Amino acid sequence: MMDTIRAATEVDLPAITAIYGDAVSTSTVSFETDPPGLDEMTRRFARLRGDGFPYLVAVRDGTVIGYAYAGPYHQRAAYRSTLEDSIYVAQAARGGGIGRRLLEGLIAESERIDCRTMVAIIAESGSPASAALHARLGFRPVGTLAAVGYKHGRWLDVTLMQRPLGPASATPPTRT
Repeated sequence: MMDTIRAATEVDLPAITAIYGDAVSTSTVSFETDPPGLDEMTRRFARLRGDGFPYLVAVRDGTVIGYAYAGPYHQRAAYRSTLEDSIYVAQAARGGGIGRRLLEGLIAESERIDCRTMVAIIAESGSPASAALHARLGFRPVGTLAAVGYKHGRWLDVTLMQRPLGPASATPPTRT
């Protein structure tokens, strides 16, 4: 099995939509409660790529088995060098290192565009594996928001993790 990490394209969006739809419907890793359709996922993809943010897929034997992207942490201008990551892996491909390879790719691409901080917002009760993955790649816990989401009949906490990128806060960003 040869897995490839590459930039996502519009051709990948049906598979991305299916992977995300499963995550929304069956887990608490996303706080969305209704899976968005292909049109909405296409709109989101176009916005992120149009603004120059990284959006990657993992492909095995011609099939998309995971995807990840980094986008604005918040919309206000002072946050322009801070990104939030999102990683989703198809159920059948979990536990094989795909999430790690996607996150490594996101980190590298985010540094390439001169972003200085990456934030992970993790539903800790929904994904302890995600928190462990982020910790292995240099993210550190910076806080917990208690009972901020309600999904599948229960309250969910969120763990915030943060990782410096490139020169971090040692110099001003060039990203405008």
